[in-house]
Amino acid sequence: MLPNPLPTLLDDPTGRALGLDLPPGRLVDTTVDGPWHEPLLWYGDDPAAPGTWDRLLPARRAGGLHPVLIGGAHGPHEWELWPQRVSYPGDHDAEEVLAEYWESFAADEPDTDGGWPGLAPGSTFPEDPDRLAAETADALSGGQGGDVLKGARPALVRARRSADIPAAIGWSGPLNHEHDVARLCSVLRSWEDRFGIRVVGLSFDRLVLSVAAPPTTTADAEALAAEHLAFCPDSVRQDPGSGLGAYARLLPGARVWTFWWD
Repeated sequence: MLPNPLPTLLDDPTGRALGLDLPPGRLVDTTVDGPWHEPLLWYGDDPAAPGTWDRLLPARRAGGLHPVLIGGAHGPHEWELWPQRVSYPGDHDAEEVLAEYWESFAADEPDTDGGWPGLAPGSTFPEDPDRLAAETADALSGGQGGDVLKGARPALVRARRSADIPAAIGWSGPLNHEHDVARLCSVLRSWEDRFGIRVVGLSFDRLVLSVAAPPTTTADAEALAAEHLAFCPDSVRQDPGSGLGAYARLLPGARVWTFWWD
């Protein structure tokens, strides 16, 4: 287990001991089964402003706390958090997880031949993933890209890496698709390695990622679209009449991936 620096914020709410200057906020330990044995996250009282992400990023180096934006009408203290049922992301193989989802949810997709097509190739990152995450967070919290994270509040989560944030708090957004969100986080880890993703935002049932190295070719985009379909069928099939091919055409150059589960 990683040491959890969040309890130090009880006596040091600005986080100076961690090299931070936090705005007012609260510690959240609420789960569906009552208070957790330690805080799951720090959650700001006010919406994120330009520069907030950069203001929080030193917490990762100082104490393994990763920034994320929390969106939606309800805060995490009102969510159904299930840390009790979450395993460790590193115990799962991303391709095995995706192949299993594919067989369960996507094998009958009209634009495929039915078989799991395998992982899409990754590439080198043309820009720093953390810098892009900060720019993405600023843009989305300011309303660029619609209301997906407009007015979102800043948060800090103790996790080994950004991809583990949903598992670290026991996020239940994909509950109708997967009961153990650590399995999805194993895929996020793989995307972090191949595409430079960062978990930028969470709401009750929505996940927003920044992407440092999106696909650039049609073939790579089609392979990645299959992964997205297995990972979150609702997001790919959200528009009537749209199929995997239409979705794949949206991916080249896309710097933000958004997923939601019905």
